[in-house]
Amino acid sequence: MANGSKKALVGVVGAATAALLLSVVPQFEGVVLRGYLDPVGIPTKCMGDTHDVVVGKLYSEAECRESLETQLVAHAETVLKCTPGLAGRTYQLGAAVSFAYNIGTNAYCGSTTARRFNAGDFRGACKAMNESDAGKPQWVTSRGQVLPGLVKRRAKERAICERGL
Repeated sequence: MANGSKKALVGVVGAATAALLLSVVPQFEGVVLRGYLDPVGIPTKCMGDTHDVVVGKLYSEAECRESLETQLVAHAETVLKCTPGLAGRTYQLGAAVSFAYNIGTNAYCGSTTARRFNAGDFRGACKAMNESDAGKPQWVTSRGQVLPGLVKRRAKERAICERGL
């Protein structure tokens, strides 16, 4: 991993959360060493990065690791800005950053999950990552269609989030 970015991620979220994120996000996103259009038509590269993508361009593993770390830092900083109570909470912060990496930081900061973290309702915040108050699945659809990969990802993010509560 690129030392500058890795140190920055560790500096933003702590070593344990950085290790968690660098482990789970590639599992959730997969690794594609080229620019491509994702299932809903969003230009994407590497490990789910949608920033500065050139569709069809080949990326090295080193470029993809650097890209992931850079984007995780940016997402973590925003998550901590809108939910500052997550600082030092390895699992909840890791789950929140992974969630925000997938749905976007604006959606995360305006979500029920973020509001509940800020209210100190950590269990409720974790639950809201994949289940509405009415008990229905949420954050698992695209264009009105349930995506099985998102169902699995949200269940895993929720499980990570609930660790230690």
